[in-house]
Amino acid sequence: MTHLTTRDRGPRRLRRRDRTALLAVSLTVLALSANGCVVVHGEREVLPATTRAEAAKALKQFTDAYNKADEAYDGSLDADYTTGALADIDSARLKAGHATSPSGNSGHSALEFDDVTYTIPKKAGWPRWFVADAHGNKGGDDRWLLVFTRDSLSEPFQVAYLTLLAPDSVPKFTTDKDGWAEAVPADSAQLAVSPGDLSQDYATYLKSGSTVFADGAHTSGWRTDREKSTKPGLATQYIDEPLTAGDYAPLALRTTDGGALVFFTTRYYAKQTAAAGTSVPTPNEDVKALTKGEIKQSLTMQFVSNQVALDPAGTGKVSVLGRIQGLTSAEGS
Repeated sequence: MTHLTTRDRGPRRLRRRDRTALLAVSLTVLALSANGCVVVHGEREVLPATTRAEAAKALKQFTDAYNKADEAYDGSLDADYTTGALADIDSARLKAGHATSPSGNSGHSALEFDDVTYTIPKKAGWPRWFVADAHGNKGGDDRWLLVFTRDSLSEPFQVAYLTLLAPDSVPKFTTDKDGWAEAVPADSAQLAVSPGDLSQDYATYLKSGSTVFADGAHTSGWRTDREKSTKPGLATQYIDEPLTAGDYAPLALRTTDGGALVFFTTRYYAKQTAAAGTSVPTPNEDVKALTKGEIKQSLTMQFVSNQVALDPAGTGKVSVLGRIQGLTSAEGS
């Protein structure tokens, strides 16, 4: 008969406890699976950014908040539902509106959307994001493209990018058998330009030109407009900067031709300087509301601009399809 010593019994007893604990954990996971309550790690799992029902809810929340803020000229009313470029542009607009009309926006008319398509990419990691393509009761026949993003499940979806495009300018997106779209990484080498480089490339192009971008209203046309802004007695200088960090990060969706539709942000400064003995033309009330200092011989204005571009697969030129910008601050001297 074999006798077990205390040293012999210990490890077996521990192994038994380990098996019991493991069994308990396994049963718990099975129970949670049966109830649909398994916690999935979003930073590792490739999943749709959201459901179509949640996307529709996010659009309604944004629209309701936007309308309240616009009617009251109160940026605190939609601050939870905007971020990045749109937050900068919208909050400055509301600040200026409040300064010129403290009692609210007498010309307010509610923004409404219909005929909405939700393009939701399936991806791993944060941020999770999607695009709403809608017809609005403002902007004529143009389509409103709103890019919603969030960094965790505990946060509401916020609109980072907003642009308007003609219906035939909105590309078709690649989707899988379940209808989920494909997000293109910022460092993708499959495109003419990596999405993460577009902001810097655009800033460089506006300063000195390049072969990266196709001619158009927001590329060659804008450079021509800038050249014309300098007139006798009034010089205008421009400085463009990329914005790519955090909520300004570019976001890209794969299109059916293998390219991508890319949303990206830039910031630029426009400095008007009057000739000696003259003064800068008096700006409108909204500009004055955002201006610090006394405007004498110069006015420096800061703008945030968000663009949407078609970035072709392989080689080719990037086409900037749309751009919305807003004055965010100014300084006189």
